[in-house]
Order: sequence, then structure tokens, then C-alpha cells
Amino acid sequence: MLTHVARPEEILNSPAVSAGLLRVEKRIHRLSTSSRLPLINSAAGRITGAGGKRLRPALTLATALALDGSLSNRVITAAACVELIHAGSLVHDDLMDKAAERRGVRTLNAELGEGRALVVGDFILARAGLAALSSASKPVAETLASVVVELAEGQFQEAAELFDPERTPEDALRSIIGKTASLFRASCLVAHRNGSSMAVYGERFGTLFQILDDLLDLASTADRLGKPVGNDLRQGVYTFPLLLALRHDCADLRPFLGRRLSEDEITLLLARLRRGSMVDDTLEYCRGLAAGALSSLPAIADPQIAAALYGLPAAYIDWAESLVVR
Repeated sequence: MLTHVARPEEILNSPAVSAGLLRVEKRIHRLSTSSRLPLINSAAGRITGAGGKRLRPALTLATALALDGSLSNRVITAAACVELIHAGSLVHDDLMDKAAERRGVRTLNAELGEGRALVVGDFILARAGLAALSSASKPVAETLASVVVELAEGQFQEAAELFDPERTPEDALRSIIGKTASLFRASCLVAHRNGSSMAVYGERFGTLFQILDDLLDLASTADRLGKPVGNDLRQGVYTFPLLLALRHDCADLRPFLGRRLSEDEITLLLARLRRGSMVDDTLEYCRGLAAGALSSLPAIADPQIAAALYGLPAAYIDWAESLVVR
């Protein structure tokens, strides 16, 4: 029986963070629709205004409140820039995947064609960099420029290792840190001049976040997730939970690696993985990441912000566990 667990990102939405996110939304809209070309404004505004969890800017705001107790205009801009970089990277991800839909909405590449979608993604990323330099600070701009490099490298590594039967869990982790965890780390770093005290928390939580997403693609159902499962196997992305299972008790599945699979084969693999220790092993690994994230947190005076940051990793693990099928 499916147990209802609240969306874990709601934990971050204390009154102060929620109020800050309203300011961030206005900044995102202004920045993403600042082109002299109406079509770019329309396309970029559609991407950045499509909703989503806003988890990364919420983490920026929570970090600033934890370390400084207030939200300056500089922090609001930094949080908006973090979300713009996330949005621009998603446009590029959809291009690489040739995806026609994201969250049930047609992608820009499906709507406008690959060339114009690429330019819109570039515009969003560049706009974030300019805003960080002009309205936040040089260190913030440098941090965000560095994270764009890491995002590109992480995504490139994953693409280079598609259908690679020699890929290891360590390879998958390196890709995760680049393509996902680095932006969570940066979300903390840009929040405050002492944001480095939160950087380890951001990176470990971001790693946990991606591993759980990969686990659900293998161990949940379309009905529970609201989207198809097994997509990573279809695309030849051998994720950390799969590779962990192959190393532990599912070595018999290794002959399936290195080639495209039929739908029947994908169904067989998913059933075999769910019968093994993959779910428990992956959740245990994520609990270790959560413990490491919490151990890196500094002293936080605000009890609501402290509770949110301490509770967020475990909430994501509990939420993911409620969606798996064993």
C-alpha cells in the first residue's frame, strides 16, 4: 500500500524562505525576459516560469538565513541566478536527450527546433552570469561560472559513457557530482561570504538527491511517479543504483549491458533489480550521505531554518522509500 509522504522540498519553505522565493520569482522573470528579441523572451520566460520545486534557490535563501539571518537584494539575485543556470542546463539536457516533453509539456527543441532551443539555453545561462556580475558580486559570478563548467563536464562524462559495460559506481558518482551536486554546492556558496561552511552540505545533499532520482527510475512505477520508468536503461545510462546492484547481488544482469534493450528485457531487468538488494543498498548509501551532510552544518540560531536544513536529507530519503516497489 502506498504511504503518502509530503513533498520534502516543502520542509525548506519556512515563512522567511517562502517570502524570499516570491522576490526570487520576480527577479527570475525580469532576467529571463530581458532580451531585445520578443521570441527569446517568450521562450526563456516559458522555461523559467514553468514552476518546479525551486529547491536550489530555496537552499540559497535558507543558507543566507542560517548564516546571516536576513535576505539582501544580492542574495535574491544570487538565488535567481542559480535557478536560471538550472533552467538553462535543462534546455541543453533536453537537446541532448532529444526529449519531446518535460513534466508533460513540450520541450523547446520540440517547439522551436534544436537550433533556436540551443540559443535560448545559452541566453539563459549567459543572463545568469551577467546578473551575478552586475548585481551580486564578483565571487558569486566566479562561483557560477565555475559551476557551469562542472555541469558541462558532468553531463559530457555521462554522455561519453552511454552503453559502457565497464562503467563503475565511482564513475557514476563523478558524473553526479558534476552534473547535479555541483549546483547544489554552488547554491550554498553564493548565499554568503562564509557559504563555504555549507558547501559540503550542499554537495552531499545534491548527490543524494540525484541518486534517489536514479533509484526511482529503476524501482518505482509510472503510476507512482507520474512518468515512465526505466528511461535510463532505454538510453544506456547506467546509474549508481544499477551499478551498485551489479557489484553486489545482480551480477547475472551484466550481459544485458552494452546494447539497446527491448521493452521485454527492460521489464525483466527492473523486476530482477527489485527482487535484489538494490533498494536497501542504495538507501543505506544515501543515509550515509545524509549523515555526512548534517555533520557539516554550522551552528544555526534560527530554529526553523535549523530544523529545515537538518530535516531535508532524511525527508528526501523517506519520500523516495515511499515510492519504491519491492
